[in-house]
Amino acid sequence: MDIRTGLCSVTFRQLDPAGIAALAADAGLQVIEWGGDVHVPPGDAARAAEVARITADAGLAVCSYGSYFRAQAREDIAPVLDSAEALGADRIRVWAGGIGSADATAAERAEVIDVLAGAADQAGRRGISLALEFHGRTLADDAEQTLRVLAEVASPHLSTYWQPTVSAPDAVAVAEYERLADRVSAVHVFSWWPVAERLPLTARDGLWTAFAAAASAASSPPRDALLEFVPGDDPAALATEAAALRGYLAAGASRTRLGA
Repeated sequence: MDIRTGLCSVTFRQLDPAGIAALAADAGLQVIEWGGDVHVPPGDAARAAEVARITADAGLAVCSYGSYFRAQAREDIAPVLDSAEALGADRIRVWAGGIGSADATAAERAEVIDVLAGAADQAGRRGISLALEFHGRTLADDAEQTLRVLAEVASPHLSTYWQPTVSAPDAVAVAEYERLADRVSAVHVFSWWPVAERLPLTARDGLWTAFAAAASAASSPPRDALLEFVPGDDPAALATEAAALRGYLAAGASRTRLGA
């Protein structure tokens, strides 16, 4: 299965949806994950439908809705689902709380798991899946903890994203992906180093070459590889970053076909 290339709209929060769709199309990308903080606010179905039209008119597909649902007590997933449905997104990115796995109390953890399970059930009834943001300061802050969340929620409607852990060496980051690979539905692609400095993808050539090889060889490759953040937040950088991403994925697929 070919991994689709795409863009997270949060990469360019300063642009409107039409500008983002045009940029993504010009860069040769295939899909967009629309963010819920600026471009498609939760509960605004009319806005979501308009962004869906803009995306289709640009020759692109909506791959997911990047929500900021944190699975907190009494947090309602319904407005998020409404926007995803109007957007035509069959996957929603969600967060496993707002506390790191080492710091969460048993009660705090149980609350997040319970809310995630309920949200996944509601999403599944609408034909939508949820996927965890793989991120620090959440219960899904490393590979083992993410697998634990997935096991505790135990829903066929919940998968996870993967992205390179901040400050992790290439081999460590890729090993985390490999540990999660069968449950990863999408990847956020960026090169930050040594912490949050935004570099071109090629500045971490070893990371993305190894990831692409591992993803292509996985029994269940991610559906989407989504560029998230570019050097200087510069729209002019997108075409080069998109070309680099396509190159990594093509090389990885070629290695797999050749049995390398």
